[in-house]
Amino acid sequence: MTSTPETASSSAKPVASAPVPVRRAWTRWLAIGVAGLALLVSVLLWQKLSRIQEQLARQSADTGQQSLEAKAWAKQAQETVKDSAARLALVEARLGEVALQRGQLEELMQSLSRSRDENLVVDIESALRMAQQQAQLTGSIEPLLATLKSAQMRVQRAAQPRLAPVLRALEKDLDRLKTANVFDLPGLLIKLDEGVALVDGLVLANQELPTAAMSRTLAEAGSSPPPPSWWMAGLNQFADQIKGLVRVSRIESPEAALLSPDQGFFLRENIKLKLLNARLGLLARQKDAARADLASAAVIVRRYADGSSRKTTQMLQLLEQSGMQLKASDIPPLEGSFTALATAAAGR
Repeated sequence: MTSTPETASSSAKPVASAPVPVRRAWTRWLAIGVAGLALLVSVLLWQKLSRIQEQLARQSADTGQQSLEAKAWAKQAQETVKDSAARLALVEARLGEVALQRGQLEELMQSLSRSRDENLVVDIESALRMAQQQAQLTGSIEPLLATLKSAQMRVQRAAQPRLAPVLRALEKDLDRLKTANVFDLPGLLIKLDEGVALVDGLVLANQELPTAAMSRTLAEAGSSPPPPSWWMAGLNQFADQIKGLVRVSRIESPEAALLSPDQGFFLRENIKLKLLNARLGLLARQKDAARADLASAAVIVRRYADGSSRKTTQMLQLLEQSGMQLKASDIPPLEGSFTALATAAAGR
């Protein structure tokens, strides 16, 4: 039996329509599976969200507790800071008091040190001025040298930097005094006293030498002639008096020949007065007057004394040495030391 196209198409329709219910079943089951899967996922998500919520709640609670603890710690820290600030302020106040007390103590020590230095400076200055006056009165530099050495040792023991210029000035003045050519007043006074003692033994130019009379006496005693008669003794005594009236000797200065024996005493006294005036001039620091008196005494001795006499030579040498010593310079002033002491006392 042959089939036609119509039959074929009619027979094919039932075959093609048979899988439709199957697809629909699969679609339902797929939808159910998807729904179940979505439900499962929703449940899982819900559980996860619940756990997240719980965790967030716990974290929030923990955070709140930590926040409370942090607030408590912050409050405690704030109180500690306030306490520390109060203590720090107290410590700073005490430190300020200590610093103030330290400053006052340093000022006190500095004032004590300054007063000690000032007392030392004033003491040294007064000692130097007293030694200078003593040296001017005595004419000797030994008091100045001793005082300068003592002042130098005291400044060295003080060991103060502000007194270093004073020490240098003292050393310079000490060196200058050691090398200075200063006349020795005590030595000059002793020499003048020796000159006054020599005046009485001066042999004047018109005076009979005691050696000639002594030799004549010794010759007469050595010959021991027989005792003369009374008229011979009287004649010899008269002859001696006549010989005393006339004496021949060499006199260099014509003024000495006109000097009578009685005026010899006044001449010696005049020389003594010249020497004593020179002595007073030295004590009064009148060197020119003393030099003039010594020169006048030397002129008188050369004019009226016997140049061949040993005492005349000694007298002239003494007067010459005294004049040479008077040419020496005066005691040098201590201007450097006094200036340095004044600067140190002023605190500069």
